[in-house]
Amino acid sequence: MNEILFFGKNQYPELFKNESYSITKPIQFKFENENENENEKQIKQISTGDFSTIFLFKNGKAIEYLNENDSNQNPKKIQIEENIQKVTVGVDVEAILTKEGNVFAKGYNINPDNPNEFINISSLIEDTNDRIIQDIVSGDSSIYLLTSNQNAYGIGSNYYGQLGFDSETLETTEKPILMMKNVSKIFSGNNSRSTFLLNSNQELFGCGWNEYGKLGLGESRKEETIQKLTKIQNIPKGKIIDIQCAYSHSVMLIENQNQNPKRKLYSCGRYFFNGLGQDEDTYEFTEIKSSLFENYDNIREFSVGCFHTLILTSNNKLIGFGSNSYGQLGTGNTNTQSIPFQSELPKLRFNENISNYHISCGYDNSFLYYSPFISPFSNLEEDLVKLFRRKEFCDISFKTENGEIIEAHKLILKYRLNQNQNQIEKLQEIISNKSIKESNQIFEMIYSNRIINPKLYSEIKEIINSNEKIEETMKRIYLNENEKDFIIERKEKQYKFPKLILIMRSELYRGMFLSVTEDKSNKVKDYSEISNKSFQIFEYWIYSNQIKDGMKITQEIIDEIKIGIDYFQLNQTNPNLFDLLINKFNNQN
Repeated sequence: MNEILFFGKNQYPELFKNESYSITKPIQFKFENENENENEKQIKQISTGDFSTIFLFKNGKAIEYLNENDSNQNPKKIQIEENIQKVTVGVDVEAILTKEGNVFAKGYNINPDNPNEFINISSLIEDTNDRIIQDIVSGDSSIYLLTSNQNAYGIGSNYYGQLGFDSETLETTEKPILMMKNVSKIFSGNNSRSTFLLNSNQELFGCGWNEYGKLGLGESRKEETIQKLTKIQNIPKGKIIDIQCAYSHSVMLIENQNQNPKRKLYSCGRYFFNGLGQDEDTYEFTEIKSSLFENYDNIREFSVGCFHTLILTSNNKLIGFGSNSYGQLGTGNTNTQSIPFQSELPKLRFNENISNYHISCGYDNSFLYYSPFISPFSNLEEDLVKLFRRKEFCDISFKTENGEIIEAHKLILKYRLNQNQNQIEKLQEIISNKSIKESNQIFEMIYSNRIINPKLYSEIKEIINSNEKIEETMKRIYLNENEKDFIIERKEKQYKFPKLILIMRSELYRGMFLSVTEDKSNKVKDYSEISNKSFQIFEYWIYSNQIKDGMKITQEIIDEIKIGIDYFQLNQTNPNLFDLLINKFNNQN
């Protein structure tokens, strides 16, 4: 079930046959035969650029609208056999990341002999041990790959040095080339000839077209083309959450726990159409100030087009500025907005709160679409891994060799020692005689299965199972009979549940419980105290993915659960849940 709102240029592709080529107010976009295929058409991501617009669905399939008005071409299913996890589109390139870690791409600078055919570009990486990709980003004519080893590669155009190499010696590459090691994030944009790389120490480097100073290197270099990765100085304090590059400006989102609001936007580049939200050209990243960014109203996400920017805030605002020549800001007119302006939205289909909505800006159009968080994992073992990576559930920390702070769990460490108290005491004795650095190395070896220090490993190898993966440890915790100590009493019967299963799944679907129980606050009651009948059904479903026999189903409960299923799209996790409820309801009446 979808909600996709479109506004802006309705041409190349023409998504609405009977509408103007300038759509100035958000209107609903529907796929053909959507009602017959709702489960197959649940949106996960939209990426739009000059090359095409791709709709990625939660079932791992995708369709694209090529940017041409050919009814025989649009829409077109993307024929990739693997499960698609992310898509990205530029001016003349597009790329697809699969669950297996492969990347398929096409475009004139990727495969000039057949630019409309997808090829596996990750398989072209020279280092065969570095071909598992965890993220992809597109520029206007380039694709950037971040591998599981935290290495950044680039492929496609290097005409402006956007791959970090001298364009006179390397104008284009049809194979991914290594740009930098120890990279945590890659940033660019679907209309950008510039690139930013953030390393593991939160140092930012940039390269490519720096016309109008869009790399933030200062006024003295505002007209240069930066042919090699260069460190960006004078970055605002805080954690870099995102950077998006437009044609002639860049926008950065910074999170700083010591400021209010915690998240602020900064921009640099050309004032033209004022997509950067400043009063003049800005050559270093400068805060975008507006009364619309109130205290405690944090910026949740943003997206940039060629000359416009859209922002979603935690207080349910859609704010935009910049070019509006086709209505791409959703203001109801085509007047350029030189300062941040709040757009009025129609009543949203699922919930007036837009916290589960996302934005995607193309060259001169925009999408606002509904895509709530759904756990990408399909089994309990993987769900536990997801849960245990959340910082709020961690109770011990250590510093790795490269200085990264790892939030860990005593429970994991305990079970990795096979629950043997003697082993724990022996480990504590070894650690007590070591330096802080060596103690941290021991924790990292236990937690990550990597031999950080061979000498230390030889000391502790007898008391740890070095071959056991964290995922396997989590599974063992789940299956351990001693952990089945969460008891729920229903109708004079006692049911034992593995505590971690119930906590984990309840946390993942916290919002769903709040939407169907009387407790509407952000604090979840102790689950064993909730007597709501709907929640009783959820308890059993959370653990077993089925409806318990003997549970009385009422129409009210059906209605409540349907709200939760629709709002959080939980039928993606358990497609038969609602059918089970309906069948039980029909059979008992």
